[in-house]
Amino acid sequence: MQNITPMLARKDHRTPDEPRSVLPGGVIGFICYWCALAIPFLFYGSSTLFFFLYTWPFFLALFPVSVLTGMVLNTWLRGQLLWTVLICVAAVACQFWLLFLFLSRW
Repeated sequence: MQNITPMLARKDHRTPDEPRSVLPGGVIGFICYWCALAIPFLFYGSSTLFFFLYTWPFFLALFPVSVLTGMVLNTWLRGQLLWTVLICVAAVACQFWLLFLFLSRW
């Protein structure tokens, strides 16, 4: 006779605090990136396009940083989407604004 331990079919080994996926955080970071990209257009209008003509690689480099920021915040905040959205919007907007100020003063 075999020594068998019965297991429940739907037993999950995760703790209840642990988020199931970081995908919502990545999506939040992606949306925050596009919203933060619009901030210079709101302040300076269409003349921002000439500024982006030469500096687009710097702003494109913030894309993976924004997505990773959303994913990390989602993990740290254990999947609480409201706090993840609020903090990610603030963090990504600050990253964009600091880069924009650095490049415009350089």
